[in-house]
Amino acid sequence: MVFDVLLGLFLAFVVVADTVNIRSPWEIVGGLAVVVGSVATARRYPVVSLGIALAGALAVPFPFGDHVPVWVVFVLVAMSYQAGLRMERARPGVLIGVAVTVLGLPLALLVGPDGLGDWAAMVAILVFAGLSPWLLGRYVRVRGELARTGWRRAEEMESRQRLIAEQARLRERARIAGDMHDSLGHELSLIAVRAAALEVAGGLDDTQRDAAGQLRTSAAAATERLREIIGVLREDAAPVEPVQGDLGELIARARASGLAIESTVDVDAAPPMVARAAYRVVQEALTNVAKHAPGAAVTVRVTSAGARTDVSVVNARPPAGPLPGAASGQVGLIGLRERARLVGGTLRAGPLEGGFAVTARLPHDAAPAEREVDDDEPGQSTSARALELARRDVRRSLVQAIAVPCGLFGVVLAVSGVVFLYQWNSSELPGPVYDGLRIGQSRAEVAPRLPEHQRSARPVHGEPPVPVVAGVACEYYGTGRSWLDNDYAAYRLCFADGKLIAKDKFAEGAS
Repeated sequence: MVFDVLLGLFLAFVVVADTVNIRSPWEIVGGLAVVVGSVATARRYPVVSLGIALAGALAVPFPFGDHVPVWVVFVLVAMSYQAGLRMERARPGVLIGVAVTVLGLPLALLVGPDGLGDWAAMVAILVFAGLSPWLLGRYVRVRGELARTGWRRAEEMESRQRLIAEQARLRERARIAGDMHDSLGHELSLIAVRAAALEVAGGLDDTQRDAAGQLRTSAAAATERLREIIGVLREDAAPVEPVQGDLGELIARARASGLAIESTVDVDAAPPMVARAAYRVVQEALTNVAKHAPGAAVTVRVTSAGARTDVSVVNARPPAGPLPGAASGQVGLIGLRERARLVGGTLRAGPLEGGFAVTARLPHDAAPAEREVDDDEPGQSTSARALELARRDVRRSLVQAIAVPCGLFGVVLAVSGVVFLYQWNSSELPGPVYDGLRIGQSRAEVAPRLPEHQRSARPVHGEPPVPVVAGVACEYYGTGRSWLDNDYAAYRLCFADGKLIAKDKFAEGAS
């Protein structure tokens, strides 16, 4: 905000300094209005700011005290750069620029006192004071987004690295548990067998036989419990215990915490393992909504029909935006995909119409599915694709910032060159015709012998004084000299009261 105020004061100073000696109140009032309007809307409405600054460029063709309004260049450069830096999309800026160009170029030809020169000045200002700074601002913005994307990518990679390390530890624990199962389970089984043999052996009283039976029962129970625990820890085994919670209670607790949830739940026909997977999908999705989309409305659908259970958790766009904080490491979604895979199902998660959707299809009787390479794999992650797109945008913006102005400048030069040569050749007055003109001839008598156009590129120095006669009007024509010469020459015909009162030939330089 402070920067905008300082920028506005500087531009206002430029307007006043450029117009204070011109004695044209309309220019200073219009210039200050352009500065105030463009600076006031630059931060919240950069498209409007760009439009106001470009509209100020339309003042160039008008003769304000026979000078070029330099303040237009300062205002346009500053506000075009700010607009390019702050605009989320380029399309509105392009449309405004095209509209001002379509309006301004014909205006420069028709209104400006020097039609072709004013047209060229308008093109140069729009290209180099408008388009080039805007493209530079776009480049800086995209470059900054690339840097931020890179940092987010680094955070996600660090989170993924921590997850990989944790998974490695869990796999090692599972291997240790497997070793324990193979060794300790074997020993417990032997204890149970020996206890059973001791229970039926002779020479024992009832108390000893009862103790041996209890020992056999305890060993068998320990063996079964060890098998269950190791089964949960093994990587290729899925939990088979009943769900330790109810989906209705889960949704009720989420509503009580402040989430706006519309739900339809039916898991009566789902097997325990599928019901557990559905419970975890809904639990993780609601947790993500509370964490990353506070205040967003949520729709939960869990339906079991036939041989499949479908789960859908969709949240709308958060009204206040996501909470600030570290980037999500996607750990919860990775775990959900693995859980869905273990029951033979699939899980999809991604943006949907400004919000986020998590959907799962969980078959009731299916073996674990093959592991798929999805968006969460390190080499094909969403962040990696976003980073590549950002890099591509940066490269394209840099090329545009250099190539587009150069290309437009080349087009302007080509068009200006063609127009200049046409005007040069169509304004040439043959020498014999000039020699045949006599002082006192009427303008109507002379007109059929004159060229179609007057010469615009004529000597700046060496022109004789204009005759001091009321109503005198002088016309300038070419002498036939090539435009490649170092100095220009021109014929001047001065008329007053419809008659030729003077004719002169003058040149600039050593002609």
